[in-house]
Amino acid sequence: MSMSSQVTVATETLRKLHRVHQQLRDLKERLDRGPRMAKAHAEHVARLEAQAEEARAKAKNLRVSVDEKQLQLKSREDAVAHRKQQLREAKSNKEYQALKEQIAADEMTNSVLADEILEGMERLDEAVAQAKAAEEALAKGRIDAQKAQEEIERQAPLLQDDLARLTEELRQTEEDLPPDFRDVYQRLIRSKGSDGLAPIAGEFCGGCHQHVPLNMVNALRLAKPVFCRSCGRLLYLPQED
Repeated sequence: MSMSSQVTVATETLRKLHRVHQQLRDLKERLDRGPRMAKAHAEHVARLEAQAEEARAKAKNLRVSVDEKQLQLKSREDAVAHRKQQLREAKSNKEYQALKEQIAADEMTNSVLADEILEGMERLDEAVAQAKAAEEALAKGRIDAQKAQEEIERQAPLLQDDLARLTEELRQTEEDLPPDFRDVYQRLIRSKGSDGLAPIAGEFCGGCHQHVPLNMVNALRLAKPVFCRSCGRLLYLPQED
């Protein structure tokens, strides 16, 4: 094989290997993203369930409190009505004054209790609205989680097929790599993955953007393995070169 052919094979093989490694990395990230998304949706639904439960409990407690105060007010109003009847039947001025004072105090207490009931009913209305909103948010969260899960399950076999195809393409392409490159290529891929390769961009490393001396570029043109002095990537010539 002529020197020109060796350079062409080495350069084109490294270009293709870099492209395939990048595509494999992207595919693996997309596959990994699926379970992460599913977990995030599940955690979101769990938070919404807790919020909905808290909102329901708050509304329930307020309702119980309002009901208890209404019963209490009804009992106290009945007591006032009874004392008013006693007032009409009082047999002495002392008894009359004592009942009158007690009725006034009870009516004042009942007025305060009635105000508390009104305030409680307002808070109850707000709590019921919040509970409804929380239930609606929970329902939407569950629907979104289900849709996400269905999309993940739909995409997974397609991504797996692409992954298998690219893995085989990578294997075949690695067989085309000249012997001088194989050991260093394998070592860099084990340590850096798809970041083990980088093109020359002008006079700079396409990975870390540090300057690449002309003698190193010339070595690439002679089909020699060349590494970036800064990041250690295995360099290759760009398409236009």
